[in-house]
Amino acid sequence: MTGPDYAFEALLTYLKEARGFDFTGYKRSSLMRRVDRRITQLGMHGYSEYLDQLQVHPDEFTTLFNTILINVTSFFRDSEPWDYLRTELIPRMLAESKPDAPLRIWSAGCASGEEAYTLAMLLCEVLGPDEFRRRVKIYATDVDEEGLAQARQAVYNERDVQALPDGMLERYFDVTGNRYSFRKDLRRSVIFGRNDLVQDAPISRIDLLVCRNTLMYFNAETQARILTRFHFALAPAGLLFLGKAEMLLSHTTLFAPVDLKRRVFRRAARPAFLGDPVLAVPVPALDASRLTGLDRLRHEAFTAGPVAQIVITNTGVVALVNHQAETLFGLSSSDCGRPFRDLDLSYRPVELRGHIEKARTDRRVVRVADVQYTTGQGEKFHLDVQIHPLTDGSGELLGAAIVFQDITTARRLQQELEHSNQQLEAAYEELQSTNEELETTNEELQSTVEELETTNEELQSTNEELETMNEELQSTNDELQAINEELQDRTGEVHESNVFLQAILSSLRSGVVVLDPELRVMVWNRRMDDLWGIRAEEAVGQHFLNLDIGLPTDRLRPLIRSVLGPGPAQDHLTLSAINRRGRPTSLRIAANLLVDGNDTAAGAILVMDPVTPTDDPAQPDPAATPDGQQTGH
Repeated sequence: MTGPDYAFEALLTYLKEARGFDFTGYKRSSLMRRVDRRITQLGMHGYSEYLDQLQVHPDEFTTLFNTILINVTSFFRDSEPWDYLRTELIPRMLAESKPDAPLRIWSAGCASGEEAYTLAMLLCEVLGPDEFRRRVKIYATDVDEEGLAQARQAVYNERDVQALPDGMLERYFDVTGNRYSFRKDLRRSVIFGRNDLVQDAPISRIDLLVCRNTLMYFNAETQARILTRFHFALAPAGLLFLGKAEMLLSHTTLFAPVDLKRRVFRRAARPAFLGDPVLAVPVPALDASRLTGLDRLRHEAFTAGPVAQIVITNTGVVALVNHQAETLFGLSSSDCGRPFRDLDLSYRPVELRGHIEKARTDRRVVRVADVQYTTGQGEKFHLDVQIHPLTDGSGELLGAAIVFQDITTARRLQQELEHSNQQLEAAYEELQSTNEELETTNEELQSTVEELETTNEELQSTNEELETMNEELQSTNDELQAINEELQDRTGEVHESNVFLQAILSSLRSGVVVLDPELRVMVWNRRMDDLWGIRAEEAVGQHFLNLDIGLPTDRLRPLIRSVLGPGPAQDHLTLSAINRRGRPTSLRIAANLLVDGNDTAAGAILVMDPVTPTDDPAQPDPAATPDGQQTGH
């Protein structure tokens, strides 16, 4: 196992101190992958350099959080557990509750809200809309503020609602164009808020807690802390609904499985202390300042006694407490006059009320041996408790004295003695060959069990890691899908532009050819095909001056170069040519410069129009020069 990456741990510490977000409880493997992805996007090297980026650019925190927090969710994700929730779990939960009792649901890690609204639809299906609005409150929490903002809007696109079962889209969503919004009257029962499962207090009295594929991002220690909070949050018969990567195999004291395959657990019951129905009349506390003479001496002797003692009256009210009892049990003189049943001492560390009643009834000392007691500071004591009934000379019962004898030292010595005896017995047993063989076999079996448990934990961890990577891949796939849709839109726009341009070029009665700076053909319209008999597929990409057509293209080189060159441009000339039918024709060829978006020369545009012959063919064109070129229109 490799050691911790101190630069990465320093980055996590800075995030906790600067923004109050504690990522130290997350699994390092998945967390480092997400941070590495952001560092790669910025073209940086190492966590130290990225820490400098965060310190200089505070806006980077938002981007980093969006990268780390994988908001992969959907309506009815993994449909089989949701079907079980609808058909079995919710009806059973309703049957166990009172008809008009409110139902409190908590969706922890709700992301963009699909899971919370899935719960709303399921409960509405079972209860009906009116009963749902009256009884149900769904608390949906997450740490991602952007995800919560989207969840509060409750507006989704067509791809988001594809997983909805038949009929639910029409019943629970309002359609506006290609956007689908959850019904407002039902949305009021879903309350969204920010809650950090690691740091913030849990919501209480929850009947159903849904936390699917969220625990798998945390390490084992943090998972245990969160599950303890979940146990506190749930009502006594509350249910916990987890994701497919979460098993709770090592938390059976907190949750009992209801359906392990579908990851449904019930809050485990814990014993409760019962109150004492006997009422006692309070008496005023004794004021030591009013005692005089022998009474004061007796009071001080009792108060300074080395053994913890408490005296209660016949009606069950605390009359006296000495200093040793105050120190040991956290009592004070103000507790004098209170009913003994109201003190924690009456039932902790041992149930004393029954023993006190027995001492009163039998009029004899009652002993409770070897009681273990732990103070609020964590100190552990072993006590022998003696309850003495107090009577006057006539035998009338006045009350009872409770004496707590500290036997911690004696108990420790006894345990050490027992330990020594056990060592001696073990040494003797080691001499016995049969016992050696049995112990060896037992150790081998224990080792095998431990190996199996370790393997099971490793498989569970691997399963969680794979599920985490699967969600990361799904998140990346969603991003690629969005980019692909954008590229398709751009491709459609380009295609429409090309069709529109081709329609324009085809509609022109002039022949048009577009050349790049190297005089290769880029565009060849239909009129050029009519003039020279070469199709666009044959001409595009060819050098224009090398085309075998009836046009003396070498005569066009000066015209084209004048357009592309820096000097004064010659804008047109007239040439004689032979068209595709073998007939002579005279063409007026105009040249224009082609520029790109940066006003940089990108080629030349040649426009060719047949020259209309004069009425008298023998009459020369007064504008033509001896080589066939014209000097003007």
